[in-house]
Amino acid sequence: MRKAFEDEIQRLKDDILSLGSMVEKAILDSVDALKDRDIPRSQKIYDDDEILNQKRFAIEREVMIAIATQQPMAHDLRLLASILDVAGELERMGDYAKGIAKINVVMAEQKLLKPLVDLPRMAEKTADMLHRSLTAFIEEDVKAAESIPAEDDEIDALYTQIYREVITYVMGDPSAIERSNWLVWAAHNLERVGDRVTNICERTIFVATGEMEEADPDDAEISMKN
Repeated sequence: MRKAFEDEIQRLKDDILSLGSMVEKAILDSVDALKDRDIPRSQKIYDDDEILNQKRFAIEREVMIAIATQQPMAHDLRLLASILDVAGELERMGDYAKGIAKINVVMAEQKLLKPLVDLPRMAEKTADMLHRSLTAFIEEDVKAAESIPAEDDEIDALYTQIYREVITYVMGDPSAIERSNWLVWAAHNLERVGDRVTNICERTIFVATGEMEEADPDDAEISMKN
């Protein structure tokens, strides 16, 4: 019985990594498509978001079955509950990639406000943080989970840089406001991915220690004990 339960846990971990890989690719592809103004590619990313949604729902169903049939306690229950939470975080990140893809489709034949430099850097950084946060989650690596959120400052700095640069374009040409808003919104979506990576890191700490700890170093160290 225990061996079957352990096998199910491993399948769920594999599914989380698979979903994470799909989301990571969607994030990078959505920005690449925007940079290249590849509208058909953006449309495919937008349409394929439903695959991510279904993957999340499948994980949730398997977790609920495991909880109902195995009656897990302590660490196993924390892990299963956290897999539910992480699957939801990943699905929302997929929505952010979908949002960037939609921006490219809506822009149609309009030119980008400016060549994209910082936005691809944001995408690469968020995708890297996501990849490492999921590895930490699977391995229950508390040290990594505590250190990764500090890197979100780099994403915030890039977002601020994009915002300020866009403002200068609008000041010089008020007719560029719509195209400016699109780029700011794309950057905002990537900034939100960074925030959700922090949530995954907090879940990692919770699974490993039983404590719900704020992974953001600027916040309180521990907000709740379980």
